[in-house]
Amino acid sequence: MSKEKIKYGIIGSSGRLGSEVKNIFNEAEYDLAFQFDIDNEILLDKPDLLIDCSLPVVFEKTLAFQDKFKSPLIIATTGLSDQQMQLLKDLSIKYPVVQSYNYSTGIQVLLKLAEIAYGKLNDWDIEISETHHRFKKDKPSGTAKMIQDVIKGKSVNISSLRLGNVAGDHTISFGGLGEVLSITHSATSRRTFAEGILKSANFIINKKNGFYSFTDVIFNN
Repeated sequence: MSKEKIKYGIIGSSGRLGSEVKNIFNEAEYDLAFQFDIDNEILLDKPDLLIDCSLPVVFEKTLAFQDKFKSPLIIATTGLSDQQMQLLKDLSIKYPVVQSYNYSTGIQVLLKLAEIAYGKLNDWDIEISETHHRFKKDKPSGTAKMIQDVIKGKSVNISSLRLGNVAGDHTISFGGLGEVLSITHSATSRRTFAEGILKSANFIINKKNGFYSFTDVIFNN
């Protein structure tokens, strides 16, 4: 299926990320077929894929729309519960699903660098810090938890700040007795996340059923 013919639906269409996604997909000449937010629902056509940029409280609605359209699902919602994640994995038996708490390519590289660093510095002190805008609901961020997951078998503290309109800053620091190594990623615009969702759309549209991460999109495409 060529990208010019792809019709997409978006949940959380008027939010910060949802609005940016619509801009990026419009630039890529995708067709907006369906959009939903708390005050509005517009169905123009059956979407070929569904994108969720909303909140965990809308999750059941997302599953209902996916069941209605029978389409692949890209989910960018943060703060999902273990039960909600399991429902996504159950869904992926029948449909392709891409799930990530962060659709930044740079974060994917940070995760790889953190894994390499930990392989050599696992006896050092390790701390993770993250800063986001004041409106972000979940704390710590899903991305910070993704970084934490790289450090297997070690308890790592996460410090969280909610300030102004920061799109997202994440740092993992390794401290020895004579030196400190810090790996930092700063999102200067939500456009980077929307571009990652566009990459995921190109990835998922022809994929077989399964549960995919953004790591798969970037490194296994």
